[in-house]
Amino acid sequence: MKDAEKGSWVSRIAAFQDVKTYAELNWEGSFEDYLEIVRKNPKVTRTAFQRIYDMILSHGKSEYIDNKKKLTRYHFFSDERFGGRDAIFGLDVPLMKLVNVFKSAAQGYGTEKRVILLHGPVGSSKSTIARLLKKGMEEYSKTPEGAAYTFSWLTDKKQPDGTVTKEKMKCPMNEEPLNLIPREWRDKVFSELSPPESGYTIPNGCELCPACRFVFKELMTQYGGDFAKVMGHVHVNRLIFSEKDRVGIGTFQPKDEKNQDSTELTGDINYRKIAEYGSDSDPRAFNFDGEFNIANRGVIEFVEVLKLDVAFLYDLLGASQEHKIKPKKFPQTDIDEVIIGHTNEPEYKKLENNEFMEALRDRTVKIDIPYITKLAEEVKIYEKDFNSRAIKGKHIAPHTLEMAAMWAVLTRLEEPKKHNLSLLQKLKLYNGKTLPNFTEDNIKELRKESVREGLEGISARYIQDKISNALVSDKGEGCINPFMVLNELEAGLKTHSLINTEDARKRMKELLTTVKQEYEDIVKNEVQRAISADEDAIGKLCGNYIDNIKAFTQKEKVRNKYTGIYEVPDERLMRSIEEKIDIPESRKDDFRGEIMNYIGALAVEGKTFNYRTNERLHKALELKLFEDQKDSIKLKNLVSSVVDKETQEKIDLVKDRLMKNYGYCEICSTDVLNFVASIFARGDAKE
Repeated sequence: MKDAEKGSWVSRIAAFQDVKTYAELNWEGSFEDYLEIVRKNPKVTRTAFQRIYDMILSHGKSEYIDNKKKLTRYHFFSDERFGGRDAIFGLDVPLMKLVNVFKSAAQGYGTEKRVILLHGPVGSSKSTIARLLKKGMEEYSKTPEGAAYTFSWLTDKKQPDGTVTKEKMKCPMNEEPLNLIPREWRDKVFSELSPPESGYTIPNGCELCPACRFVFKELMTQYGGDFAKVMGHVHVNRLIFSEKDRVGIGTFQPKDEKNQDSTELTGDINYRKIAEYGSDSDPRAFNFDGEFNIANRGVIEFVEVLKLDVAFLYDLLGASQEHKIKPKKFPQTDIDEVIIGHTNEPEYKKLENNEFMEALRDRTVKIDIPYITKLAEEVKIYEKDFNSRAIKGKHIAPHTLEMAAMWAVLTRLEEPKKHNLSLLQKLKLYNGKTLPNFTEDNIKELRKESVREGLEGISARYIQDKISNALVSDKGEGCINPFMVLNELEAGLKTHSLINTEDARKRMKELLTTVKQEYEDIVKNEVQRAISADEDAIGKLCGNYIDNIKAFTQKEKVRNKYTGIYEVPDERLMRSIEEKIDIPESRKDDFRGEIMNYIGALAVEGKTFNYRTNERLHKALELKLFEDQKDSIKLKNLVSSVVDKETQEKIDLVKDRLMKNYGYCEICSTDVLNFVASIFARGDAKE
């Protein structure tokens, strides 16, 4: 490629850069410039907890009512900025508790002195929440609203040849520049920078880290205590959080105890610089690059925090309660950061049973992150990963993801204590479906009595693995259906590492049977509706029914449209429709009267009756039409016999409706018709 062509490509790529934004994110100025920024916008001095709380609120929130309980959904956890890659579903209540901890800490009510511990079963989104918070802080620090600042020292350094060069030393802990102001001056200075009428109080801040304190004292000595001249060596710059660059975001995870010590948290001596500075207690010969150091002003995540050696947990005590860490050979050093850890239940039980760790338990705010117990929210997890955009070359049949999610949720629910409620009915109540004799108060009661609900069961990871297995299997022929996934789920139970008793395995299989039965009911209903989706036929059947009940209620005869002879109302026709929606013989007069009164009320208002406006009647008509038409399609014989041309045309019409109205493809529409036909062949059809 020619140089000119190379240059043109580089130029085209460079055109994507936003020069103005780059300049803003790399702003540098004097300490005086920074004080002016603070005067105009004191919020740049926020603490880590204030910043993370404001970051969450900046994405907005919405409120809704769930079973008489007012809940808040924080849009930050939907991860819209990154296309929902790390979106959290169905955990609004635990997330509300987490945000309330941040709110309390932001206002200085005590929770800022605690380790936030996300506790829950494997795969319940604990690490995803921590990842979201870290990622959110990174993005927020790049916005004008989330701007933060730190500083560097520009000092003279004498070289061996006698020349003097300028040396730039960044604050190793990315401190707030206002920490440069001696503590005894701060109240007066801060009250002038941000007077009470501004409505914002600048946090009192921390003491300088050992390295900056050393440079500050050296310069104060050099200038005879002239603070203004010392500040001439300070260069303030924009602070952009970045986990990859280890700025403001730290992550610490347990490793082999022999190869890990507390210096990974608080820094270690730089032996190469001891010769230069002459002492291992000179802060310039120390690397303040432990996870606590680099996470200052931001967030530190402790992965599987309770798996850490006790020596590390002791470091957490001072870091949380006192906001101080103890680097080797240096005094306690102030930090300002959100400490968030996560752990599974077995590890937390060990902590509870360890009487020597009472101090840590006392400094911990535990937030339970359970599995999702709402079916619609669980389905969203799988739809995010398994959809037409992500899966090429294979179609996922309707209800495939829903049935897998249904089984997952069922494994997490506790058996209802009320004997007249099944586990599947409980799932449906949680999912927003109404059942006779169950109110919102009953649902609240169900949740209250199920203390451990969501803390046990099957994780979403297992479901995702088995859906993946079904997708790559050669059994699908271009389409996977619920039975393929359910079979994968059942086969995997034999080797599931977290199911360690035969009773638990047996219960899981029984729940799979429950799901398969529910799927049968769903597809039978869909096929029934597809067969009876002939609007003209339903309209004629409805007209016939209305004529008959009108004559019945008015004790008249009805005219036969074919013979012209007046006949008694067709009781057999009326009952065949009413029985489809369980209207007993004893209530048929009332039901027919209700329909006629409804029609009469519409007529008074100048409106015409339409069967679609009466859901129960609409359903009854569909079921009746299905019953009348299923034999003409010879559904029972579809599995075993060759159908004639007329019947095949009817079947093709039903398949077309399944594809158009319910999302089936050519393969799974044929499969589902064969499946439902086999049900009817067994005599399992609803009467």
